[in-house]
Amino acid sequence: MNEPVTSETYAAQLRRLADLTARVREQRAEAYTWHERQCAAAERAVTDAAEQLQSAEEELVAARELQERVDAEVAHLWQLLRARLGARRLGGPPAPANGVGATDPVPLLAKTRDLLDRAGQPGELPGSVNPLLALCGVAGGVLAYALGAGARALGVGYGGDLAVGLPVLALVVTLLGPLVGLVPARVLADRRHAVLGPRPITVVIGAGLLTTVLLLVLGR
Repeated sequence: MNEPVTSETYAAQLRRLADLTARVREQRAEAYTWHERQCAAAERAVTDAAEQLQSAEEELVAARELQERVDAEVAHLWQLLRARLGARRLGGPPAPANGVGATDPVPLLAKTRDLLDRAGQPGELPGSVNPLLALCGVAGGVLAYALGAGARALGVGYGGDLAVGLPVLALVVTLLGPLVGLVPARVLADRRHAVLGPRPITVVIGAGLLTTVLLLVLGR
């Protein structure tokens, strides 16, 4: 026969049931807390991932815009280079090199543009062309003297007022002889993509002036 349940056994069972209920309640609270923490961490991870994705998309858009600007600048600088060198066989601009470290292309393009601008600026004629410049001055003096001599001859031939006016005009033309040589000297400078600076001008005018003085002395 089963022994009857005493009051002490019943009380012990109640205490055990209360303990189990408390443990279940604690474990359930811990489970709820862990679940809330996991959900909060997952939400933070999703938010961080969304922010990183948005940042990556913005960087991608900015990189594409920069690439378009760089490509346009490279094409423009390549055209300038072809114009400077006069080389039509260069083809299109070079493709970007692979395996190159990340470098901001904007400063490099600015340096390239500055270099092309300085390379495109005309310089002064070298000293090796001084004989040609002197020859231009001599040719200008001879040409002006010849025109003046022709004007004086016409004045003598026609007589009258022309005999008075043409010699004066002939003298003016003759005196302009040193400046006439600047015309072919300028053509020479343009062909060499240079400027006609003070030194070349001095050489031309000096040679033309010397030629004009000698012709006037010899023509007396």
